[in-house]
Amino acid sequence: MFLGQKQKIKVSNWRTHNTQHTTHTTPITFFFKQKTKKRKEAPPRCTEANALKSVFKITLSKPRSSKQKKKMGKKRLKKAEQQPENPNIAEATRIRISQILDNFLVSKDEVFKFKEDLSNHERAVVHEVCKKMGLNSKSSGKGNQRCVSVYKTKNTVDTTKGFENLMPLTFSEEARVVLQNLFIQYPPDVGELGEKLFAEHSGKTDKTGGKRENIFSKPSLSKAEIARKLESFTSRVEKDANLRQIVEQRSNLPIASFKDAITSTTESNQVVLISGETGCGKTTQVPQFLLDYVWGKGEGCKIVCTQPRRISATSVAERISCERGENVGDNIGYKIRLESKGGRHSSIVFCTNGVLLRLLVSKGAGTSKLEASNNPAKDDVSALTHIIVDEIHERDRYSDFMLAILRDNLPTYPHLRLILMSATLDADRFSHYFGGCPIIRVPGFTHPVKTFYLEDVLAILKSAESNHLDSAITSVPNEDPEFAEEDKSSLDEALNLAWSNDEFDLLLDLVSSEGVPKVYNYQHSVTGLTPLMVLAAKGRVGDVCMLLTLGSDCHLETKDGATALQLAEKENQQEVAQIIKEHMETFNSDSMKQQLLDKYLATVNPEHIDVFLIEQLLRRICIDSEDGAILVFLPGWEDINRMRERLHANPFLNDTSKFLIISLHSMVPAVEQKKVFKRAPPGSRKIILSTNIAETAITIDDVVYVIDSGRMKEKSYDPYNNVSTLQSSWVSKASAKQREGRAGRCLPGTCYHFYSKLRAASLPDFQVPEIKRMPIEEICLQVKLIDPNCRIEEFLKKTLDPPVSETICNAITVLQDIGALTREENVTELGEKLASLPIHPLMSKMLFFAILLDCLDPALTLACASDYRDPFTLPMLPTEKTRAAAAKFELASLYGGQSDQLAVIAAFECWKNAKQRGQEARFCSQYFVSSSTMNMLNGMRKQLQSELIKYGFITEDVSSCNQNAHVPGIIHAVLVAGLYPMVARLRPVHKYGRRFVETASGAKVMLHSRSLNFKLSFRKTDDCPLIVYDEITRGDGSMFIRNCSVVGPLPLLLLSTEIAVAPIQDDEDADGSDDDADGDGSDEDGMEMDNRKAAHGEKIMSSPDNPVLVVVDRWLSFVSTALDVAHIYCLRERLSAAILFKVTHPRNILPPTLGASMSAMSCILSYDGLSGILLPAGSVDSLTSMIQATEIDKSMPGRDRGMGQNTSGFLRSLMSPDTWQNHHHRVYDRRSRVVPAHKRTPNGNQSSSRISQPPVAEVGMSSNHRPPLQGSKIVGSVAGTHVKSCDRGDSFKRQRWNRSK
Repeated sequence: MFLGQKQKIKVSNWRTHNTQHTTHTTPITFFFKQKTKKRKEAPPRCTEANALKSVFKITLSKPRSSKQKKKMGKKRLKKAEQQPENPNIAEATRIRISQILDNFLVSKDEVFKFKEDLSNHERAVVHEVCKKMGLNSKSSGKGNQRCVSVYKTKNTVDTTKGFENLMPLTFSEEARVVLQNLFIQYPPDVGELGEKLFAEHSGKTDKTGGKRENIFSKPSLSKAEIARKLESFTSRVEKDANLRQIVEQRSNLPIASFKDAITSTTESNQVVLISGETGCGKTTQVPQFLLDYVWGKGEGCKIVCTQPRRISATSVAERISCERGENVGDNIGYKIRLESKGGRHSSIVFCTNGVLLRLLVSKGAGTSKLEASNNPAKDDVSALTHIIVDEIHERDRYSDFMLAILRDNLPTYPHLRLILMSATLDADRFSHYFGGCPIIRVPGFTHPVKTFYLEDVLAILKSAESNHLDSAITSVPNEDPEFAEEDKSSLDEALNLAWSNDEFDLLLDLVSSEGVPKVYNYQHSVTGLTPLMVLAAKGRVGDVCMLLTLGSDCHLETKDGATALQLAEKENQQEVAQIIKEHMETFNSDSMKQQLLDKYLATVNPEHIDVFLIEQLLRRICIDSEDGAILVFLPGWEDINRMRERLHANPFLNDTSKFLIISLHSMVPAVEQKKVFKRAPPGSRKIILSTNIAETAITIDDVVYVIDSGRMKEKSYDPYNNVSTLQSSWVSKASAKQREGRAGRCLPGTCYHFYSKLRAASLPDFQVPEIKRMPIEEICLQVKLIDPNCRIEEFLKKTLDPPVSETICNAITVLQDIGALTREENVTELGEKLASLPIHPLMSKMLFFAILLDCLDPALTLACASDYRDPFTLPMLPTEKTRAAAAKFELASLYGGQSDQLAVIAAFECWKNAKQRGQEARFCSQYFVSSSTMNMLNGMRKQLQSELIKYGFITEDVSSCNQNAHVPGIIHAVLVAGLYPMVARLRPVHKYGRRFVETASGAKVMLHSRSLNFKLSFRKTDDCPLIVYDEITRGDGSMFIRNCSVVGPLPLLLLSTEIAVAPIQDDEDADGSDDDADGDGSDEDGMEMDNRKAAHGEKIMSSPDNPVLVVVDRWLSFVSTALDVAHIYCLRERLSAAILFKVTHPRNILPPTLGASMSAMSCILSYDGLSGILLPAGSVDSLTSMIQATEIDKSMPGRDRGMGQNTSGFLRSLMSPDTWQNHHHRVYDRRSRVVPAHKRTPNGNQSSSRISQPPVAEVGMSSNHRPPLQGSKIVGSVAGTHVKSCDRGDSFKRQRWNRSK
């Protein structure tokens, strides 16, 4: 619904309009049918035994006709093509198919056709990959002409369905009395909301900007104070031996020699790129170089350094403070979400990218470029002297957007210096992006790292008789620079001396000092001899073994075609020849490795994490070596859990005295994360199971071995189907290099890549930038705050890799739906306030709605949980999974059940009360709740609440905003406000016995098994309940909804974008439709017909009890009466006006009409907010004994069921019974009364004294004799102009991104 704008209710012949839509089976439906059919009919996994059984059954079956045989042949062929996971396909073929489909997906083509040369199994791989990518695929043709065609999915909502069982929408008697009282005292009056209500506030929009962040202000330091700081640092170094050692170590870092170059280049250029290899010291040293340089001039500075993750920002700040002998928060500080150390006095501040982005956006809010350029001292950016953006190769959405903003605004701040840093950086591209800025390339310092790939790992595990860490051949992927002519001359001379004069010293010195393949595999420019050939021919056994260990190539040939083995045999060096033979026949046999690899890939899908193979390699490493931590890179938390459980089950690795297994994940509390930095006790070894969080910016000193699964969990966004995707994908070459470098930061190390050399060569150079694979509603809104006059798409085209147009259009549509943008993309006053809060715009709007209805607490929890993570843990044992599901169900039942989101609200409230009573551990254990997540949510809620207070939306006394925080009907309405337009309906049971969910875009998706509403998929009833959900996720081939809530129609009708009204039966229109079909007639005839239809529409709405069809957002239909629809229309209008008033005048009291209307809406929702929701037929066993509803539940007006049903005594005790009892009496006493606006508190809500207020009016007349609504005017016609805020197509819904920055 367009906030603050007028609505119009149109009467249209919706039934006739719907018949014009054609229906067809969507590709998603096709996938579901195939999946269900395969589950029912497909034979067991293909083994020889199963294949023989299948053949035996066919042989004994009844003879079939030729027609039947032909049909069965097609089925078998089709089934063979659609078998999932085809490991028998060559890896090169898999790679080629994936690359082809990736290119097709980003192209503008709608159809792609593979050539006819694909085999059945190769076509099956195409089908498999298409399902994962959300594409539709179909095979056609016969024999050699059979091929696969791939189509981009297009969903079409079936608007012709849904009229069989229309959901009734009626108000209860209690709600009718409230409405009657409201409209008697404050009757509808066209124009009052747009003119009268705001007349007295015209031109008085509150300026609610927050205070400047003190930590980003420049320190006020005199030259004398700076000199004292420098003297203090020098004194600390002189007195502290450890600090002197640290200073010496800093001076030995590769970047130390570039100190002058960095400071001078930064002084003379506004933008500088530093491309520093892993281990060069750029992250910790560059900020100190700049600080020392500026202090050396006697000037103060504010250097802001950004990191992509919280743990990186805090750990680097602590490291630099340690290097300077200070405490964190003195000269070195940090600011991350919910935590900060330091202040204005801190000269270096570390923060996440998101924190700096909000600083940049806040300076542009409401300020034009001209104003900013004329007076740059007004904003926070003017106080900054340096901005360092580190790890920009990760390309998260904040950094890309931030760089675009900085590039535009650097001319406004000539004093500001921007330094970009990364270990793996496409430096030339970034330099071009910033107008050819200078690049400083710093070589890295890493100890030698032996690199193995999957074929090597398989050979290591097969060859158990030797220690692979001593004698293994290594493959070094890093390319070395070409030899200079003088280097070639030196090597040629050394080879000549060794070959002709038996002088080996020079050759051995060159080989041992360089130690790279280009040296020990160098071939003489004339003869082609290599060091290995010369030493083998001379019988140098020890030196030959050394070269073989380094990885010298035995297969190289001289210009005469001789190899090292042949030369040894020719010179009768039998011992050397035997060593080379054994080496070639065993470990270094490429053919043997390839055979092992082919055999392995024939049985295992390389895209799956083989925890068994990792376990075997870990055991082998621990047997072959004694010291050094092992870092294992895994895609996600589920893989970490599986790996940890596997290791705990291993008798060898489960010895806690020898092995310390630590999990590292972005969601793990900071206290747990810091454990990875502590060295293991003597005789013990650390095994760290980590996601890609350990790739960059953090250094774990004792890591010597890295196991790289090659996979990462990446949440992406498909703008063409408007769904999120959460899939494991291959890492980029840049990420693989970073992971490998973790093994050589402090000691010589070894890296094991769990993918083949062929796969390594096919990896992308860099990951897809996040801004191209996520919804961008927040970014689009921030664009308008930075420059209100620009077009969003034009601004985003300035980014290094702009998002596709479909992503931008989807985001703009969502912002227009919620009233943040107008049709012309101008930001509204509501949009400015939505962007002022550090959450998604939809969540911000939900908070404003919750404030108006005195239901803030649940909204805060929902907003923070959507921005962070689910607080429920994932138990591993099957018995615990059942108990966890029952516990979650029990929590949700406190607010009426059938809601994953409400379970989170109840869990947080119970956890908070349990913590206050000292029962936190019991509650978290009994109800499978993560204590660390709850603590994080608690901190986020406090921060968000502080933001609301700072901007004046609520008062310091937040209890006044929580009078209705336990009313299920109101909480459901708040939930709809936060999740709309993500609305769907559960369709009736189809022939496969399972129900699917249909969305407004026509997508057919499933409820995830982890959802509390999963059992609704199998309930065999004809009802089609409404659900709201957070996002649709496409996993490996299927689309599903993980978190959803069943809701009633009333909250949806109050909060939806548009409603249309049509007659239930319209014989006149049916007769007139034939006339329309002729297509003949003049314009005058058409005008006459429109007038006749308009008159008929007015007739429909003229009688209060006339049944009408209410259509929401052009696809959801309800049956109601004309009077009820008119009431809903008026409430919608006043709700829009109230929200607009609240955000523009947050500290003012609502006008009387709006104040009374919001109070009435609270009453109505408390009575009818859950109307239309059916309870499940059977009860669900919970963790504790289920009991009947308590007296608390029975005291709820308008409902015989609701919160607290089927809950244990322990859980009920955590819900503060005294508070509940008082609340229920209050709600009950509110019957039939509307509180005058002068009794409302300054924050726009009613005060607690409203309970004792007398009723405004007591009217006992029935609805049939109610007076007509004064001033109401309903314009209608059969053609129907909808009450709407935008026109939209099939893909107007949005997916929201969960951040964890």
